[in-house]
Amino acid sequence: MTDYVYDFARGGRGMAELLGNKGANLAEMTRLGLPVPRGFTITTEACRVLLSTGEPPPELERQVAEHVSALERAAGKRLGRADDPLLLSVRSGARVSMPGMMETVLDIGLNDYSVLGLAKSSERERFAWDSYRRLVQMFGRTVMGVDDSLFEETLTRIEEQHHVPDDSRLDVCDLIRTVESFKDLIAERSGHEFPQSPAEQLRQAVLAVFASWNGERARLYRRRERIPDDLGTAVTVQTMVFGNLGRDSGSGVAFTRDPATGHKGVYGDYLPSAQGEDVVSGVRNAVPLQELAALDPTSFGRLQEYLARLESHYRDLCDVEFTIERGRLWLLQTRVGKRTARAAFTIASDMVDEGLITHRQALTRVGGEQLTRLMFPRFDAAGTADVVARGVPASPGAAVGAVVFDSAEAVRRADAGEKVVLVRNETTADDLPGMIAAEAVLTTRGGKTSHAAVVARGMGKVCVCGAEDMIVDVRARCLVVDGLTVGEGSVVSVDGSEGSVRLGAVPLVESRVVRYFDSGAPPDAAAQDFVRHVHRLMLQADAARRLEVRANADTPQDAARARRFGAEGIGLCRTEHMFLGDRRRLVEDMILAEGDTERDAALAALLPLQRADFTGILEAMDGLPVTIRLLDPPLHEFLPDRTDLAVRVARRDAVGDPPDEHDSALLAAVSRMQERNPMLGLRGVRLGLVVPGLFAMQVRAIAEAVVERSRAGGTPRAEIMVPLVDTVEELRLVREEAERVLATVCAEKGVDVTCPVGTMIELPRAALTAGRIAREADFFSFGTNDLTQTTWGFSRDDVEAAFFSAYLQKGVFPASPFETVDREGVGRLVRIAVTEGRAARPELEIGVCGEHGGDPASVHFFHEVGLDYVSCSPFRVPIARLEAGRAAVSTGTADG
Repeated sequence: MTDYVYDFARGGRGMAELLGNKGANLAEMTRLGLPVPRGFTITTEACRVLLSTGEPPPELERQVAEHVSALERAAGKRLGRADDPLLLSVRSGARVSMPGMMETVLDIGLNDYSVLGLAKSSERERFAWDSYRRLVQMFGRTVMGVDDSLFEETLTRIEEQHHVPDDSRLDVCDLIRTVESFKDLIAERSGHEFPQSPAEQLRQAVLAVFASWNGERARLYRRRERIPDDLGTAVTVQTMVFGNLGRDSGSGVAFTRDPATGHKGVYGDYLPSAQGEDVVSGVRNAVPLQELAALDPTSFGRLQEYLARLESHYRDLCDVEFTIERGRLWLLQTRVGKRTARAAFTIASDMVDEGLITHRQALTRVGGEQLTRLMFPRFDAAGTADVVARGVPASPGAAVGAVVFDSAEAVRRADAGEKVVLVRNETTADDLPGMIAAEAVLTTRGGKTSHAAVVARGMGKVCVCGAEDMIVDVRARCLVVDGLTVGEGSVVSVDGSEGSVRLGAVPLVESRVVRYFDSGAPPDAAAQDFVRHVHRLMLQADAARRLEVRANADTPQDAARARRFGAEGIGLCRTEHMFLGDRRRLVEDMILAEGDTERDAALAALLPLQRADFTGILEAMDGLPVTIRLLDPPLHEFLPDRTDLAVRVARRDAVGDPPDEHDSALLAAVSRMQERNPMLGLRGVRLGLVVPGLFAMQVRAIAEAVVERSRAGGTPRAEIMVPLVDTVEELRLVREEAERVLATVCAEKGVDVTCPVGTMIELPRAALTAGRIAREADFFSFGTNDLTQTTWGFSRDDVEAAFFSAYLQKGVFPASPFETVDREGVGRLVRIAVTEGRAARPELEIGVCGEHGGDPASVHFFHEVGLDYVSCSPFRVPIARLEAGRAAVSTGTADG
């Protein structure tokens, strides 16, 4: 018989897949002897049964009842008993933390009779009725599907009737009326009465938490975080402890280090006489955790001790929820805490120094996405815009956008291409779509542990919380601060690092991390701590990685910057970019040439220009490989637009001017060369085979550039790459021509010119016949952009705007296949090509030069399949270096 329920004393942190993150960590804290309220966890396996069959496992109800009985015996109380009742909380807990995305129901066991017993046993009548009010509202919303705004409207109306500012000022009679109003609302809206049976409350709450796994906001969060849909959630049932029993009670959230900066120390929020949901929801502004030292020094001392034990045990930043009930401290949850990018690098580096983790373990604590965030621009400190509001710097960064006051408007404007800042009093899980759409989140309430702060940090969004001086009027679509009214659509600048808000768009400047990379040198002693931590971990990544990292660069300037950023060569130098600008007329002459003589003259004019291009790039990358791709796009892309040409020709004809022979010839050429699908037309290797002399000119320019650099004392390492090859015969013909040209230049100049000749694998047929193609190739480079297009049947320029957002929303694919390599389709073709290519030519060098070369997840895949290098844009070179090191560490193949 399957066990679907585990007591806390039975599990441990290694069982997160079965018990969920919350349940596994509660079990771990129980094993450590920390003060955890008793409870049990219903497994993810039970959830998966429910989701697949529509019914919970038949034995689940009996197993839950047995564990509830054990809790009753341990507590000396009975669930729902009219005097001194046992009360339970029901919370979700997936394997991967999804803060606020699923449901929670507290105070299970209260009804019209047990509330009287709770009032008597606690000697706090108001506390008992407030707890009952919370249960009815949570249960009505979570289990019975009543819109929470209806409860809030009812509560606001009662507050206004009794002239109190919030629910904390309602007396016992007011709360009794509130409970009755809520129960009437549930019956009216759901058609069912609020259940008085505690067992029924528990049963329905558990099923509701399971069902919330497939709720809209949970699905949206999983798509964004790329969490699989089939994991399911566990449900944790725990004995209630109460922080709202008076001034000797309270609740809080603590971090073992600052989640924004990574600095050591105890950080967090505390609310006296409050329950945990009051803290994390942000509905009340908490006090800094350090103030607990004065309010309750004994509990604060114990909390510090427990936090130190947890961090030492987990060897990571820990996020702990706690409650103090009449002077007794309870730990309700711990997890590895969400942190900013800056904090991630700082904590990982510091913990190495403290002996908690190794250098290689430190690499697993940071990632390319976090490094990318640190490379974003920041506000110019010299900006003149006045600060109009200040709050808690909850998630750092700089963001500029138009103010919006609800999630739907944020999504609408963002979809239209506008940058927005979502402004709320506090956020809830229902605001997730707007938070994803926004550049920044700004709230009037809450602190570093509020919903807005935790979710924003996890997503890398700028966030300022608790800007108390602001008054948000959602109905009037404006905010008021210091007598100034800021309407919806007004542009503001939000600085999540200093917690400030300014009107207008503040200028941005390059990030300190980019300046460090661009210097090509270690940070000096004056550099900020986190920059030194970045440098340190980058050195470790470089020492560990097997993959080389090269850059895609087409100019000497780009090549030089890529080298400063750590590139070990150029994996893709596109020659078509060199044919633009003032050289376009020469290309037109080549296309319009009538006969070999005119075409050869045009190519001869292009030759010295190409040679100078290659010479400059080889100089910038001296000693490192430079892979030069021969011309790839169809020739008509270098000609003027057909419609513009036709209008010019027709206009001259209409006014009786003599025709412009050049324009007429161009129009005829464009019309002749027009293709229905240029991406699959006359381009790449096909051009080289049908346009005599084109590839030969480029190869000569490369060879002569190698000669020039060699004579100047350099060490040029040029490689020639043939694009869009489909068959080995195409490559053989181009290779033979290239070798003839190389030999000719060598004989003419008296300098040895050796340039490997390889090809891009960017068509499915090439991947499937890679074994044959490898016989004529010195190297392969996967062009994953075209390989993705041709494998999926997508025209990237057309489909991304047309339906990708819908496909992502519906979960057709977890991420754009142009951003992260499609392992099942494109990835399988890559594996086939690597295996068959190396079987035919064991020494075959293989890399990738599509945009996937700088994508963190894709870099791990390329490491796994055995590529030699990845190539990406210069800006992404540091990200690829870091991820290549992390990939080596995670697979146990790190060098050194």
